[in-house]
Amino acid sequence: MQLERILQSQGFGSRKDCRALIRNGGVRVAGAEIDDPFADVATEGLSFEVLGEPWIYREKAYLMLNKPVGYECSREPRHHRSVFALLPDPLVRRGVQSVGRLDEDTTGLLLFTDDGPFIHRWSSGKKKTPKVYEVHTKHGVDDEQIQRLRAGVLLIDEPTPVAAAACERNGECGLRLIVTEGKYHQVKRMVAAAGNRVIGLHRPQIGGLSLPPDLPVGQWRWLDEDDLAQLAQY
Repeated sequence: MQLERILQSQGFGSRKDCRALIRNGGVRVAGAEIDDPFADVATEGLSFEVLGEPWIYREKAYLMLNKPVGYECSREPRHHRSVFALLPDPLVRRGVQSVGRLDEDTTGLLLFTDDGPFIHRWSSGKKKTPKVYEVHTKHGVDDEQIQRLRAGVLLIDEPTPVAAAACERNGECGLRLIVTEGKYHQVKRMVAAAGNRVIGLHRPQIGGLSLPPDLPVGQWRWLDEDDLAQLAQY
């Protein structure tokens, strides 16, 4: 593939921008500067540098973010900063999207990709992908609330009760809750319907994929093959 097309596909700008970047000596492949935008470069196993920053060619981008409080899952946020501000510009320019959403006051595991079918597969409520939430409640959690969440609570605008796939106490004012739908503000609404209130919400796991303990809040990393395999294990 022509080098300028490779850079464009990875989010380094328009073909014109990438052509100029290459001609100005901004790109190195295997340690060697290449100033020909039309040079044919094999993409398999390709690593390169752009303005001194190492990059690996990926036909599709799959990544995770440890989302902090105060960020909206939108490219055009209304009241807070966008989660896309936490990602490198090339990833934003190549069009990665969040796989589902987390509210601005919810933290934890958030996935991104530019693979449309992947987004549909893992954000569709029909797939019933389990999502684990650690809930901090305003009031103490009692057995009755847990039983109601397991049996199903009726939410406004929902025709039938919505039940947690699993629910257990996690401290005096805490719950570990697993849901398989993707309804609007689902966990907050379920806990409210059970007679309590959410004041803190964290998602540590989607499917079989858990947030790595060594990934700092506000940081991202690529998903590797093991991560993708874990995601599908549930």
